[in-house]
Amino acid sequence: MNSDVPAVRAAGLTVARGARTVLKGLDFTVPRGQVTGLLGPSGCGKSTLMRAVVGAQAKVTGDLDVLGRPAGHPALRSRVGYVTQAPSVYVDLTVRQNLDYFASVLQPGTARADRRSTVQRVLAEVDLTSRADNLVSRLSGGQRSRASLAVALLGTPELLVLDEPTVGLDPVLRRDLWNLFHRLAADRGTTLLVSSHVMDEAERCDRLLLLRDGQLLADDTPEALRARTRTQTVEDAFLHLVDQAAHRQEATR
Repeated sequence: MNSDVPAVRAAGLTVARGARTVLKGLDFTVPRGQVTGLLGPSGCGKSTLMRAVVGAQAKVTGDLDVLGRPAGHPALRSRVGYVTQAPSVYVDLTVRQNLDYFASVLQPGTARADRRSTVQRVLAEVDLTSRADNLVSRLSGGQRSRASLAVALLGTPELLVLDEPTVGLDPVLRRDLWNLFHRLAADRGTTLLVSSHVMDEAERCDRLLLLRDGQLLADDTPEALRARTRTQTVEDAFLHLVDQAAHRQEATR
């Protein structure tokens, strides 16, 4: 691992969908070993950006490097974990059965005892040990989200991309998940890119990418954003930047 190379580097990143340009020439970096938040309202392009990072988005132009390689490169498959908004586990299997299955797919040839040890580790990390033998269909929404996260953690990814993982969760579960994200960054050196449309979650991030209408309004730390905009919260900073962008557009007309 070359710590001098950012986890993600984008230059002129553009994504078009039909006649609509969804992402408009984005330039940013995601530093390694930190929790970077991708924040913005629904429909601003967050999911499209995340799909581009993991190599699952069509019609991407510009430069996009992930862990020192072009996004989507085959060598990144075991190094990048991706958790979508929809749970990515089988509802007719137990949590443990899901993890056993995905561990066998992700780690072919690994001894069964080693796979069991890996499954036990990720169950503990996402606090689902007591629910391991429950059918996924009987879990709450938050527990299903954690089961999907557990699958992504099986391979100990260097970069973990999480698309709105806390949506619909109660405040306690949201807090517990964010604590887990920071433990992964601190203990493993994992880089996390976490999207959200809830602005108070911005304060939990080491760094922020603020997105609106496919354009990047800011790439900075929460503290620097508040200081630069002379505001008390990241939400106020975001609104300030939105107003600035609107004024610039008016001035160019």
